Amino acid sequence: QVQLVESGGGLVQAGGSLRLSCAASGRTFSSYPMGWFRQAPGKEREFVAAISRSGRFTYYVDSVKGRFTISRDNAKNTVSLQVNSLKPEDTAVYYCAASVRDRLAYESSNSYDYWGQGTQVTVSS
Repeated sequence: QVQLVESGGGLVQAGGSLRLSCAASGRTFSSYPMGWFRQAPGKEREFVAAISRSGRFTYYVDSVKGRFTISRDNAKNTVSLQVNSLKPEDTAVYYCAASVRDRLAYESSNSYDYWGQGTQVTVSS
């Protein structure tokens, strides 16, 4: 069982930045590919970014490339999402997720087995 707890959300003006963090329980964090997803009101949950077990490979949805950066610290059991140049359309609840699968489609929410409770990001114009 893996427990994930997000933090770092808040209200920010357009153009601002936040750093979202996700703390994971368990001793085998380094074996989990990790992802960030978001869900805006009235919309489906969408993929934002993902990172491989070692952190060597990262993946992003096109709309956040160049603005968001995913990273992980396996020694501290944390994964982070640095979000810069925020836009009002980035407003959503952001979730981190962990996968226990050997192979996965990083951008698919179906690939992930454990989810955090989410952290709200609100960007004002």
